[in-house]
Amino acid sequence: MIRQADEQPADKPALRFNLRELVGSFGDLGTFLPLCVALAVTTELNFAAMLIAAGLMNIATGLLFRLPVPVQPMKAIAAVAIAEGLSGGAVVAAGWGMGAALMLVSITGLIPLLDRLIPTPIVRAIQLGIGLKLLLHALEHLSDLPAAGANSVLVAIAAGALILVGTWRKWPIVLPLFLAGFVIILFETPSAYQAVTINPPQLEWIAPAASEWKQGLIEGALPQLPLTLLNSVIAVCALSGDYFPKHRIAPKRMASSVGMMNLLCVGWSGLPMCHGAGGLAAQYRAGARTGGSVIMLGAIKLALGIAFGVSLLPLLQNYPMAILAPLIGFAGISLAYNGCLVKNPRDWLVISPSAAVIIATQTLYGFLVGILITAALAALCVKR
Repeated sequence: MIRQADEQPADKPALRFNLRELVGSFGDLGTFLPLCVALAVTTELNFAAMLIAAGLMNIATGLLFRLPVPVQPMKAIAAVAIAEGLSGGAVVAAGWGMGAALMLVSITGLIPLLDRLIPTPIVRAIQLGIGLKLLLHALEHLSDLPAAGANSVLVAIAAGALILVGTWRKWPIVLPLFLAGFVIILFETPSAYQAVTINPPQLEWIAPAASEWKQGLIEGALPQLPLTLLNSVIAVCALSGDYFPKHRIAPKRMASSVGMMNLLCVGWSGLPMCHGAGGLAAQYRAGARTGGSVIMLGAIKLALGIAFGVSLLPLLQNYPMAILAPLIGFAGISLAYNGCLVKNPRDWLVISPSAAVIIATQTLYGFLVGILITAALAALCVKR
């Protein structure tokens, strides 16, 4: 019997807790850390609360899906908040809006319908476009570094080479490389360690004002919705089928997971969260194969947030870009690689221009271009 796209396999994947899974769990930190640190600095949201919320959701996600599904900040909301100075209340309003929207499309059954209607080449274009966009973002960070030194382009090139060789030889390289970043901090800015103290967090409920609701929903949630539907639900479910053919995650379950995460956590953490195809690709390439990886990562985030609270922020603000940029680039390359897994060369007629538009603008516009080209090609075939 052929399994439908919106069904979940009856047999559950096993959970493994070992060094390989732990190393793999760090594959997505190149996306998670910079966005959370920037949000805490620009919006004055509680960094400890973000760590605790993300940790709890990592654990819940690992237990629910039993696969290395990442928990990430919502990129469009984070980008608008950082670039345009949204208040913490507006960010919370955007997160709640997204949570409600995702639960609505899940309950009404629209997600499985979208999953069946959207052609595979468009999903590949999303993976390729977002992956290359992450890679370019990493290269932009490198342009600000000096040529030589502890935190330099030279060190970044060496780190990138180590990641590539480690992935090829299946060495657990991401974790020691990530820890090496803290050694660089010790040489570059040792004063950052002085601020780290045992400092239990003080969690507060964030209630958006009326003006913050309007700003958050229009400027934050509206541009985030298509990105979440396409990359954090449809594309990540397709990628889970690529990596784990017997355990492809149902889009309806993925949408419900994203919706519940935000409805439950945004009010006290201020962090709108989602799952992402780029994060899954990065964690898989780094060695993660089961939900045990994200459960261990969640436990680490939870422990750090509870024990050290906001005192960790100065340390992470000084984390060397020579290490972080290669990790971001690694996530991008991993996702872009999956976007190139094409069986029919004709699909590139859709993938190439759609991915180019995503890189130049945003995911929604690339998606629309892909739809138009697909429709045009179908019309040409009918005429013939």
